[in-house]
Amino acid sequence: MSMPFYVSPEQVMADKAEFARKGISRGKSIVGLEHQGGVLLMAENATALYKVGEIYDRLAFAGVGKFSEFDQLRKVGVRFADTKGYAYSREDVRGRGLANAFSQVIGDVFTRENKPLELEIIVAEVGDDRYEDHRNNSLYVIKYDGFISDHPGFCAIGGNVEDVESVLQTDYRDGMPVGDAAKLGLRALSAGAERSSELDAGSLEVCLLDRERTGRKFCRLSADEVQGMLDGS
Repeated sequence: MSMPFYVSPEQVMADKAEFARKGISRGKSIVGLEHQGGVLLMAENATALYKVGEIYDRLAFAGVGKFSEFDQLRKVGVRFADTKGYAYSREDVRGRGLANAFSQVIGDVFTRENKPLELEIIVAEVGDDRYEDHRNNSLYVIKYDGFISDHPGFCAIGGNVEDVESVLQTDYRDGMPVGDAAKLGLRALSAGAERSSELDAGSLEVCLLDRERTGRKFCRLSADEVQGMLDGS
């Protein structure tokens, strides 16, 4: 009788992590930046498939990796936020709670299933001065294993993330105008892009969580609007 093949739990987890990281690294980078008027999310994306989307009144989502997986997760987040807002109040739907819910789902898959989710996501929340404990913006990153971290000021996921983060760490400053944030985002994404690609307004997906906007804070910018921000002084 042959002995069953044994693989240590540590090796299983390491193999899952390596598999997920390889899938994520093939994706194009996304950056999140706080600015004077809210939060900007910018992705290198020349396709018709959105990597950035709205979750709720003051919440946005961005995902990199396997599109079908993170888009399904986005839909789960929308249902979670709608249910909580209906059962309690719209002000009770917070970025931290949503990020924790995503973290639990992703972590459970990583632990229990043979194949992990090939994704990383950003949950962004814009502050609202009407509420005492809602005034600050928030950026959360959730990784393929469910690990969650908050990032004051800026964050980056996917692709050559080290190159992207290097530019952000060097040039980011608190309270910058939205145009300066957009230019910084472009420089950061360009640093992590393939050498053969030239990034411009047509190859970017840019969305804002605008603090001054009444009602729902999310807006998606057209290529012309993005170009106008990049051209502004």
